[in-house]
Amino acid sequence: MFKFALSALVCAFLSMAPSPEVLAAGEGQGARHYGETAKKAQIRKRSKIVLNKTKRRASRERLERRVVTANGKRKVIYERVARKARVFAPIVTMGDLAGLHRTRDPLDLKSSVAFVLDENSSEVLFEKNANVALPIASITKLMTGLVVVEAKQDMDEILTITDEDVDREKHSTSRLKVGTRMTRANMLHIALMSSENRAASALGRHYPGGLPAFVNAMNAKARALGMNDTHYVDSSGLSSRNVASARDLAKLVKAASHQPILREYSTAEKAIVQAGRSRMQFGTTNYLVTRPEWQIGVQKTGFINEAGRCLVMQAVVAGRNVVMVFLDSKGKQSRTGDANRMRKWLETLRAGPVTVSALPEQGGSVDASLTAAP
Repeated sequence: MFKFALSALVCAFLSMAPSPEVLAAGEGQGARHYGETAKKAQIRKRSKIVLNKTKRRASRERLERRVVTANGKRKVIYERVARKARVFAPIVTMGDLAGLHRTRDPLDLKSSVAFVLDENSSEVLFEKNANVALPIASITKLMTGLVVVEAKQDMDEILTITDEDVDREKHSTSRLKVGTRMTRANMLHIALMSSENRAASALGRHYPGGLPAFVNAMNAKARALGMNDTHYVDSSGLSSRNVASARDLAKLVKAASHQPILREYSTAEKAIVQAGRSRMQFGTTNYLVTRPEWQIGVQKTGFINEAGRCLVMQAVVAGRNVVMVFLDSKGKQSRTGDANRMRKWLETLRAGPVTVSALPEQGGSVDASLTAAP
């Protein structure tokens, strides 16, 4: 009985197992399925390669519109032509032309000009080509602010950006469109904090007598401060004819630091200002004001090609009030990098003051065109 039951169970099992033909067929289907999957993956890979090549080719080409005449009829066609490779020429500053970049200093500064002054004792702590008058770019706006504040103009007066404020010299951009209305206080704020060129221009235009009278007031104030190597032609600093020496700019920084509104506006990290019916947010151009290791009282940055990167500051370092000036610096972050180097050096200062300048044998003679205009 047991043998019969066992035989029946074996027969039932064998009847359920697939035949060799079925197994072979299944294996073939699996192989075909694997082959089809691999083939599709290969096709997708090739398609991706072709697509990437097409994108790269398209990035090197542009569509050019041409109008041709065929059988007396005008026809518009588009042809792909190769894009011209961009060639970036190195920026040559006025300091470079004077050979100031050849001057070496113990801190290996990237600025061709540097000047550090102890504000309380008037002791010069560091000096490098500090008597050369160079373009100062938007450092100009610090004098613009000083003239506006000392003129005691109404800070709540609404000023309007006009076509006269559009930069026709450097073609710089601005978020302030023609027709933008803003208080004088807000114009001054974003001119100092964000280096807004149209705001600085509007501040000059809305001075009694207009921009020419404002520029005269700027130059008169420079003379009053003893800034004998300084000359201004506009209120924004876009002109390379706005020049000053580092020693002169130290005097300007000291004067500006006595004005609370200039201290507040120049060192603000960001601000939301009312522009007509809308509100606009602006930020600082000097990230050092956000750093806890820095105690900055007043500051201003500047840049145009002729001037390089510039920075002036009044700050507390190692318990003393110092004025720092860096002109003609190379590299986007080099001026702030130089300021950090100088701060660390001042914190460990043991030796006496440092003075370095471009010597004739170093190619440091200054062309007469770099001195202040009459």
